[in-house]
Amino acid sequence: MHLHTLNQSPAQSQVYRQALAAMADDDCLLLIEEAVQGALPHLIGPFEGLAGRLYVLEEDLVARGLLERCDDNARVVDVEGFVSLTEQADKVLSWY
Repeated sequence: MHLHTLNQSPAQSQVYRQALAAMADDDCLLLIEEAVQGALPHLIGPFEGLAGRLYVLEEDLVARGLLERCDDNARVVDVEGFVSLTEQADKVLSWY
């Protein structure tokens, strides 16, 4: 399993398309920084095919006041959860 991290909002950048195209069926995606906006119900569409494999960083949601607005299909993880995901992954790929 590879862990892909994305830091740009799907509302502002198309880099998420490259990340999704590069993902294998067992890879996971973690939304960080501005990309946490992609966990909002009106922006989660491109990530709907990642059921159970879409994560969003809690600290970045909180910093943007978005924690309570996060879609149920995104799994919220804290920094410790982020570390755990990196430990489970064979490789971590960052998309900026």
